[in-house]
Amino acid sequence: MVTVTANQPVVEMQSITKQFLDVVANRNINFNLFPKEICALLGENGAGKTTLMNILFGYYTCDKGEIFIKGKKAELSSPRDAICRGVGMIHQHFTLVPSQSVLENIIIGTEMRKSGFLDLKAAKDKLLHLQERFGLHIDPEAKIWTLAIGEQQRVEILKALYRDVEILIMDEPTAVLAPSEISDLFRTLKSLVQEGKSIVFITHKLKEVIAIADRIVVLRRGEVVAERRTGDTNLRELANLMVGRDVLERISRKKIPPGEPVLEIHNLAVSNDKGLEAVKDIKLVVRKNEILGIAGVSGNGQRELAETLFGIREPQKGTIKINGITLHSGSPVSAIKLGMARIPEDRIETGLMMDLSVEENLILETHVSPDFHKRGLLNFNKIHQFSNELIEGYGIMTSGRDAVTRSLSGGNLQKVILARELSGKPTLIVASQPTRGLDVGAMEYIHQRILQEKERGAAIILISEDLDEIFILSDRIVVMYEGQIMGDVQLEEASREQIGLWISGVKK
Repeated sequence: MVTVTANQPVVEMQSITKQFLDVVANRNINFNLFPKEICALLGENGAGKTTLMNILFGYYTCDKGEIFIKGKKAELSSPRDAICRGVGMIHQHFTLVPSQSVLENIIIGTEMRKSGFLDLKAAKDKLLHLQERFGLHIDPEAKIWTLAIGEQQRVEILKALYRDVEILIMDEPTAVLAPSEISDLFRTLKSLVQEGKSIVFITHKLKEVIAIADRIVVLRRGEVVAERRTGDTNLRELANLMVGRDVLERISRKKIPPGEPVLEIHNLAVSNDKGLEAVKDIKLVVRKNEILGIAGVSGNGQRELAETLFGIREPQKGTIKINGITLHSGSPVSAIKLGMARIPEDRIETGLMMDLSVEENLILETHVSPDFHKRGLLNFNKIHQFSNELIEGYGIMTSGRDAVTRSLSGGNLQKVILARELSGKPTLIVASQPTRGLDVGAMEYIHQRILQEKERGAAIILISEDLDEIFILSDRIVVMYEGQIMGDVQLEEASREQIGLWISGVKK
C-alpha cells in the first residue's frame, strides 16, 4: 500500500487535454487533490468540469496528459480501472435501478460470492456496518422508486463506499436536493473527510462552495483560470472568475400593473403516481403582465400541478381556463393551441428528445405548422432559417443545428427549450424550476428572458424551490404545502420569515 503524506496529492492530473470534434473541452489542465480535503471544481455549465472528472473516472481517455493516483501513474481506460484505484464518482443523474432494492443496487457489479452464489448476508452485513460508520442510515430492503431524492443520493454514496473508494467525485450533488437534504449531504461529506476520504465537489453554486470546500479550482472555457483557499476569497470574486464578468444579479424590474385574467384554476384536485391526492382543491388566477411565484419544498404538489397544466396529467376534478377557454385535460396539444409555453422541471427526461438534433427539438411542437410545409412536404429552407435564427438569438452554444442535443451543456439545453417555447409569443408560460442546475450566468440570462416575456404581456407561473429566484422575479407569491395553498401575498408585502413559515406548514 502506498502511503500518501498530507502534502502529497492523492490525485495529480498533468496537462490534461480533451477534444470532441472541433470543441476543446479541456486544454492543458493541471489539477491536484490532497488527502482529507474537499476541493470544489467551480465553473459555468460547459466549462469542462464534468469532462475532466470523467477522465479521472475512466469514462473518457484524455488526448494528452498524465494522471497519477497516490503517486503512481494510472492508465484509466474504464470506470473499473478507476474504482480499482480507489476512485468513485456520483453523477448528477443517479445510476440506480428503480425496481430493485437498496442492497441490490449497491452490490451490482461486485464479486462477493459464496459457493458460486452472491452472499447476500455478508453483503448486507457490510452495508449495515458502512451505515453505522458514516451515519448513512437507510432500509436495505427498500425499493429505489419509493425513496426521496436525498435518500437515493445516500444510496449512491453507500454504493461508492461499498467499493472502498478513497477518492469521491460528486457531480453537481445538490442540483435536485431540497435545502434540508443539502444540509444532510454536507454533514455526510464532512464526516467522510474526517474518515480520511478526499472529495471533488463539482458545482457552479457559489454559496455552497463557500460553505463546504477547503479549496476552489475555477474552470472557464476548458482551462483553469484560478485557484483559491476558501477563506481567501468571496462570492463576488468567484463569480467574476467563473464567468469573466460581474454577474451577482441586479435585475431592474419595470412596474407594470397586471391586466385581465389569463389563467383561471377552479377547485382543482390532482392525484400523484401512487394514487394519493397531491393537489387539494386549489384556486388560482394569473393575469397578463404578472409573474406568480409558487414556492415550497419539492413534493408538495407543484410537480402534479405543472403536469396538469401541461396537459400530461388528468385532474380528479376542477377546471382550468386559458383566456376564457377550458383546457382539455390530458392533452398537451390543447395546452399548446391555447397559447401555453411549457418549461418542465426535468429538461432531459421531459423537456427534450436528447437523441434528436438541436433543430429537431426546436421545431418539435411546430413542425406541423403551415409555415414549415410546402405542398405537403417539410420546407427545410424555412426550418433551417428558423433554427439558425433561434440558435443565434438565444446564444445557444452548439457546433450547429444538426448537433445531437445530448452534446450540449445544461445551460444550453435550457436555452433550446426557451427558444422553442418562447418563439411563438405565448400568452401563458408555466416555468417549473427553470434554472435548476444552472450556473449564475445562465440563471441571469433566463431571469432576464422571463422578465422580458412579462413585459411583453405574458402571464407567468414560476414554480421554484429557490427563494432568491422567487423574490427576484415574482409580483405575487403563493406557497404550496401538502397540496394546498398556504398563503398568497404581493411581493411588496412579503417577508422571508412569513414565506418560510408557510413553507414549513405553519399558517401564522
